[in-house]
Amino acid sequence: MRGFCWAGLSVTIFAGWFVVTRFSVTRELRLWDVTALRFGIGAVILLPVLLRGKRRLSAKEWREGLVYACLWGLPFVLAVALGLQLTSAGRAAAIAPTLMPVFAGAFAWIFLKEKQGRARWCGYLAIIIGLVCMVAGGVSAHGGMNPMGLIALMTAAAMWAVYTLLFRRSALTPVQAAALICFWSAILFLPIYIFGGLSRLAMASPSEIGLQAVYQGVLMSGVAIVSFNRSVALLGPSAATAIIALIPVVASLAAIPVLGELPSGGECVALAVVVGGVLLAARPARKAAKPSISATTRHTP
Repeated sequence: MRGFCWAGLSVTIFAGWFVVTRFSVTRELRLWDVTALRFGIGAVILLPVLLRGKRRLSAKEWREGLVYACLWGLPFVLAVALGLQLTSAGRAAAIAPTLMPVFAGAFAWIFLKEKQGRARWCGYLAIIIGLVCMVAGGVSAHGGMNPMGLIALMTAAAMWAVYTLLFRRSALTPVQAAALICFWSAILFLPIYIFGGLSRLAMASPSEIGLQAVYQGVLMSGVAIVSFNRSVALLGPSAATAIIALIPVVASLAAIPVLGELPSGGECVALAVVVGGVLLAARPARKAAKPSISATTRHTP
C-alpha cells in the first residue's frame, strides 16, 4: 500500500507537470527556461544531500548519477518539452508515460530475462491499443500530429524505462539519486543556458516564473523523483511503471480547465482502455508456492 501511495503521488505531480509546462512553453518561456528552472533550483535544494549525508558518495556512485542524469535528467526533459511544444499536453501525457511501462517490461524481458506473465502482457497490449486509439482520436478531432514530437516523446519513454530498470539495482537512496540527477543536469546545461543567451525569463511575468520555479524546481526535481524512486523500490519496476501509465488520465482531466484542451469521445474511450491495461500490468507477479509440511514430510526419506 505504501508503494501505491508513493506511485500515486508521482502520478499526480507528473500529470500536472505536462499541463504546467505546456502552459509556459506556448507563451513567453521556452523549453530552455523550464529546464534551467527545474534543474537549477533542484540542484540548489538537494545539494546538501550530496555534501552533508551520513556517508560520502564514492566515485562510482557519482558516475552512476551521471548515467541517471543522461537517462532521466536533461535529455529526458528536453525531449518531453519538445514533444509538448509540437503537440499538446494531452497527447504528450498520453504517449511518454503510457509507453514507458511497455518499454520497461519489454527491456526487462529481453535483457534481464524476467518473466512478465500473461496478465502483464495483456496489460501492455491494452495500453498500446489504448494509445493508438487515443492518438487516432486526437488526429480526427484536433488535426495531424507532428512526427518530430512523436519521436521525441517515444525516445523519452525509452530513456525513462531504462532508468527505472537500472535504479532498482542501485545502492543509492531515492533522495541521493534525485540530487545527483539535478546536480549533473545543472552542470551540463546551465553554462550553455547562461552564456548562450537562451534565457527569456525577463519576458515572463513574476507569477509565471514563480509557478514554474515551484513546480519544476521543487515538486518535479525533488518530490516527484523521490516518490517515484520509492515506488520502484517498494513495488518493483514493472508494477511502478505500469501505474505511471495513469498519467494521461489525470493530465487530460487537468488540461480541460487549465488549457481548454477538451478530449474527444474516442480519446475518452481510449483512456478507459489504458486504465484497464494498467490494472493488468500493475498486478504483482505470482510467487512460486512453498511446499506444504505434509508434502515435505511425505517425500523425506
